[in-house]
Amino acid sequence: MRNVFRSSRASLAVAVLSAALATGCATTSNPDDPLEGYNRAMFSFNEQLDKVAIKPAAQVYEAVLPSPVRTGVGNVLGNLGDPWIALNNLLQGKVAEGMSDLMRFALNSTWGLLGLLDIASAAGLPKHDEDLGQTLGRWGVGEGAYIVLPFFGPRTVRDAVALPADMMGNEPFSIDHVPTRNTVLGTRVVHGRSVLLGADRTLKEAALDRYAFVRDFYLEQRRYKVGDGRKERVYEDFDEQSTAPLGGEVDAAAATAVENLELAGIGAPPATTGRRVTRQTIQ
Repeated sequence: MRNVFRSSRASLAVAVLSAALATGCATTSNPDDPLEGYNRAMFSFNEQLDKVAIKPAAQVYEAVLPSPVRTGVGNVLGNLGDPWIALNNLLQGKVAEGMSDLMRFALNSTWGLLGLLDIASAAGLPKHDEDLGQTLGRWGVGEGAYIVLPFFGPRTVRDAVALPADMMGNEPFSIDHVPTRNTVLGTRVVHGRSVLLGADRTLKEAALDRYAFVRDFYLEQRRYKVGDGRKERVYEDFDEQSTAPLGGEVDAAAATAVENLELAGIGAPPATTGRRVTRQTIQ
């Protein structure tokens, strides 16, 4: 059953990618986004899905569970992904970071009560964020065109190809008991969306063209992460209330980058957003 599940997920990603590439006639002047016609349609589909299903579930989740419980859930989910993060760090030649990730997983899985408590961070073992798409980028694989996948949101072709492996590399997809696995996966989606609930207003105010804003943001943050910060990054002069992550269209890693003001790839010019932007080159 697990193999069937994995195969169906991989087939979905391949089918969507093939269909999108087949619509290459919908080209634009943006070299990063030759599939803009398809991408905008899929972006609208994902927004509607979020509006009618995912966001309401996240709102109920936030209303029912107190903050300490949600923090514990997030810790457990983050702990499950640490071995895959460790492997990607090792594949990129970052041995110290990879060993740190493995130590995080061991420490939080034992003394942290199966990851419920993130004692590893307090012990000086920071949480990293790596995936196969970043690993392929470090190996010199080009990112390809920007593409919006159904349900999974923004990707590059490189990230879309890596997606099935990233999905299988996360611990929940190795759970043989189907109801348990589906519960973990559903919790991951709802919890991840709940973290972004305060960001919808920010995204609406940030740009006249939500699609372009999310696209440019995603591409900038992915390039930043593949280069481990050796990219030009853009800081925004946000007020305290608007430092929340962006909406559900941006993956959790990108949202964390915004929240920490590590990176803000702006799709709209300063005149549109009404915020002062300064640039800094990272060495």
